[in-house]
Amino acid sequence: MAQIITESLVESLARERAFQLLDNGSAYEILGPFDGLESPHLVAQNIVPQFDDGMIIVKGTLNGQQTVVISIEGNFQGGGIGEVSGAKLAGTLEKIIKECEKGNKIYPVIIYDTGGVRLQEANYGLLSIAEISAAIVALREFVPVIGIIPGKVGSFGGMSLTAGLCSALIMTREGRLGMNGPEVIEQEAGIRELDSRNKQLIWKMIGGAVRNESALADLLVEDDIPNYINAIQSIWNEEVELQQRTKQVDHYLSLFKSLDIEEKVTPEQAKELLKNKAITNHSDLPAPVGVVKSTGRKWFDLLSGGAPTISEVPSVLVADTSISGVNARVIAVVPNPESKYYRARKGEIGLLEGWTIAKYVRQAIEEDSDLFEKRLIIPIVDVPSQAFGYHEELFGIFLSCSAAVDAYATARLAGHPVIAALVGNAISGAFLSHGMQANRLIALNDDGVNVHVMSKKSAAIITQRTIEELDEAAKEVPSMAYDIQSFKKLGALFRLLDGVNAKEPASEDKDILVNAINEAYSDIQTRKDRDLSSRLKSEIAQSSGRKASIQVREMIELQWR
Repeated sequence: MAQIITESLVESLARERAFQLLDNGSAYEILGPFDGLESPHLVAQNIVPQFDDGMIIVKGTLNGQQTVVISIEGNFQGGGIGEVSGAKLAGTLEKIIKECEKGNKIYPVIIYDTGGVRLQEANYGLLSIAEISAAIVALREFVPVIGIIPGKVGSFGGMSLTAGLCSALIMTREGRLGMNGPEVIEQEAGIRELDSRNKQLIWKMIGGAVRNESALADLLVEDDIPNYINAIQSIWNEEVELQQRTKQVDHYLSLFKSLDIEEKVTPEQAKELLKNKAITNHSDLPAPVGVVKSTGRKWFDLLSGGAPTISEVPSVLVADTSISGVNARVIAVVPNPESKYYRARKGEIGLLEGWTIAKYVRQAIEEDSDLFEKRLIIPIVDVPSQAFGYHEELFGIFLSCSAAVDAYATARLAGHPVIAALVGNAISGAFLSHGMQANRLIALNDDGVNVHVMSKKSAAIITQRTIEELDEAAKEVPSMAYDIQSFKKLGALFRLLDGVNAKEPASEDKDILVNAINEAYSDIQTRKDRDLSSRLKSEIAQSSGRKASIQVREMIELQWR
């Protein structure tokens, strides 16, 4: 019997993967290793950098169609996204948007092999993933954005949110897709929640086959180059119906409102539930008997003027109000100690929260679609993290968070000014989902306001360092620090407000925040920007905070042909 030799994408390196997909002789690399553009943040931590920073950009043709393949190298820092690698991906997508706006259609293909944010660069990764997400949402209006998850590392962390935003996802059986890695869930929630050594269960939860069977990925292919090319072409030819999963708010919100998790749901049961589009539940969930007066809730009450929440989910507060005469929708995620999702009782963003945010942001978009002046949207950010749990991973918390990201980005692109107020913790995927897509970020200068990608304990385990070593590294690399003053050094904040009582705010504290919101609103109206580019234009960003991010984008422009 003849043995057919296949060309494996799974077993190839990132650069090989990119060139293998494109037509022979058509491809050239942008910002390759000979350009020597490495991360400026690793040497200070005694980590050897790589001249391409683990992100490969190759432009050419695929079956004659102009295509750019962006391929992540999982063998370098676990495919983690830092400042340079993130800027290469975001900057390339932004360049494709400009080309499409000129009528020059170029099709992007992203090959995922990433654990998410590179912890050694932390908040640079968060900023980059927000910019990647924003670019994907904008670019989808011109061409399908295709993601491929072939295998090895898979797609995890914040990068799973970008995968969830793709127009279509192609996976193999070797691929894995999830927001929280099994080891991180075990670390955060305990072995009873999830035993990361139970590989058979893990594959049944987040493997490519089950993600495809659960309608969380579009195509499952065998690992051979012609299969990937045929799959890509079928999407371009509109032979595959694009599911637009992040817009299926009613389906997923109904499912998660109805879901009974008193006993663990099996992967087989979850698969059937996720596929069942007939589930409908339009009832409000019961309000908790006891209300936790979290920092986020206190600021919500102040900014909303005491208006009652219109949300059907108790852990997401939504109210319409007026801020200095401007119509505004205020949204906050708050603790619900009685939530059936026990891993999301302390203000985390979980399955319900992401989809609920998406519902009420999209509601504002629809209601204001014919208005010249769109409603101001204010995410109040006080989120400790995304929910780390078995059911969250099983049912695709990555997509819940993607839906919130998509809604905020869509609102911003539709002309809604989005101004986030950081009044408490802004951690990890929760911040990406609720706040990071804002036109402007305003933060309170308070020791209770922290920005990061992960708890220190988990970050220490994953980076194989002690907490003391992490704190020492943060002195050299501000993006690794948790405090808001260090985050300010990256140049993304519009305002950092002094003299505000974050934890027990009074009317005078509200006035300070409202004045800053007014300034941000005026700035948005003046500049008329609907993207996130203002974060690269601040004086701090240009002088020090985002110099590498800016340089990468300039070099992409120079090398594009």
